[in-house]
Amino acid sequence: MIKLFVVDLDGCISFPFVTPDWDAINQIRDLNIASEHDPNIPSVTICTGRPLPYAEAVAQWLCVRHPFAFESGAGLYHTQMNELSWAPFLTDDRLKAINELKEWAQTDIIPRFPGTVAEFTKRTDVGFIHPQSDVNHQIYQTVKPHIEAYYPEFEVHDTDVSVNIIVRDCNKGTGVSLLSERIGVPLDQMAYIGDSSGDLPAMHKVKWAFAPSNARSLVKAFAENIHEEATKATLTAYLKIIEYNKSLSKV
Repeated sequence: MIKLFVVDLDGCISFPFVTPDWDAINQIRDLNIASEHDPNIPSVTICTGRPLPYAEAVAQWLCVRHPFAFESGAGLYHTQMNELSWAPFLTDDRLKAINELKEWAQTDIIPRFPGTVAEFTKRTDVGFIHPQSDVNHQIYQTVKPHIEAYYPEFEVHDTDVSVNIIVRDCNKGTGVSLLSERIGVPLDQMAYIGDSSGDLPAMHKVKWAFAPSNARSLVKAFAENIHEEATKATLTAYLKIIEYNKSLSKV
């Protein structure tokens, strides 16, 4: 059975810069609450590239009772227990390199692309945000060669609204593995929904991966496609998992 449903945020729980679909979010929350008493319903947690404050707020929306992963798996936080931990491979040298990249981003990249905002609230992720997907693609094409040439321990991912430079070991695959260890649910009893290239490392590790209709083509090629967007797709995937668990319990 699937005991844990791990959800990405941007493009899955809601769209950036758009008012959330509160009805679908409320249904996901209600199912998550019901999971406390119904073994056929997996509980929900989060694995996101977003920083801790936003992830913690969404965890409250969804009534998440487990630790969740933020900054692409660099950190775990348990809202109800107020417990914070960082991935062990965030060494001093890597943190120094992150600070170098933040300075480079501020002086060399952001001035080239007007309207770009730096995600400098993060500890381990050097991020750029722009509301236009074509500009994000240009940023990605500019940043990626530099990282490959000078920072081989890092990798670059992009979405329609952001570009993120992360420690190579510190991706969402690491995030779901840390969640598995912390919560005590094996990876083969976990499902995941994501929409971007940064979600693929997590998708490769769990038993069942889903992609909403707004997902990147390389994600759709790997995961089970849900023919709805974002929040509604996440709700549909959740219901599919519940029906799957019910079918197993009848055997």
